[in-house]
Amino acid sequence: MCYHLSTKINVAELETRFEATYDAAEAPTTYHHVSGFAYPKIPVITSEEPNRIKLYQWGLIPAWTKSKADGEKFRANTLNARSETIFEKPSFRSVSKKRCLVLVDGFYEWRDYNKKKYPYYIHLKNNELFAMGGIYENWADKETGEILDTFSIVTLDANPLMAKIHNSKLRMPLILPKETERLWIEPKVDKDFIGSLFKQFPENEMAAHTISKLITSRTQNSNVPDVYAEEPYSELPGL
Repeated sequence: MCYHLSTKINVAELETRFEATYDAAEAPTTYHHVSGFAYPKIPVITSEEPNRIKLYQWGLIPAWTKSKADGEKFRANTLNARSETIFEKPSFRSVSKKRCLVLVDGFYEWRDYNKKKYPYYIHLKNNELFAMGGIYENWADKETGEILDTFSIVTLDANPLMAKIHNSKLRMPLILPKETERLWIEPKVDKDFIGSLFKQFPENEMAAHTISKLITSRTQNSNVPDVYAEEPYSELPGL
C-alpha cells in the first residue's frame, strides 16, 4: 500500500535530477502531503516519452473503461498495483508496455502499536528526489475526445524497515535505485525482465521519523511544511 506522498519539488529540480525536460501546461503542485484519494496530478516519466516529464493523475483508468463516470468510480481501486498479481489483473495489462517513473521526495505510512496508529514520514537518507515504479494508461473519452492520463504505483513486500512501520499490511512502494530507473521504463522487455526489477529498496538507504496527527486532521490543512516535522511519542518504542 502507498496512498500518501510528498512532492515538494520544482521544475528545475526535476529536470536536473531525472535528466528530462518538463513538458506540461501547468507547473507541478507542491504537495507537502497529498492523499491518493484526492487523485492529484503527480510528475511522471513514461516509457513512451522517456525524455519528458509530464503530469499524470493518480488512480489508473484502464483503456477498456466504458465511460468517464465508470473510470472515476474505478480509480479508487487502482491507486496501487500489487507486483505479485500485476500480470494477472485486467486493470493492469498496461504493465507490459506502459511503465512510468513516479517522481517524489517522500511518502507516509502508519505503524500499529497497542491498538493505535502512529504516522511516519519516509524518505531517502540523502534527501534526494527518487522514483517509484508505476504503470500508466491514456484513456480516451469516445464522446468528447478528452484524454485522461493516469497511473498506479506498484507495491511489493516490505523491506525490514517498512515491515516495522507498516506492520499491519507489510507492504511498501516499488522504489527504484537510480541505476534501474531507465530499465523500468524500457518498453521492449519481457515479463521476466520486468519481474526481475521487483526488488525491495535497501533499508539502509532510507530514513523515517514519526510525525504529528495533523496528517489525519479533518479540520486542518495537511498540505503544509509542518506535516512532516518530527514529533516523538513517548509510549512508542523505537524502530
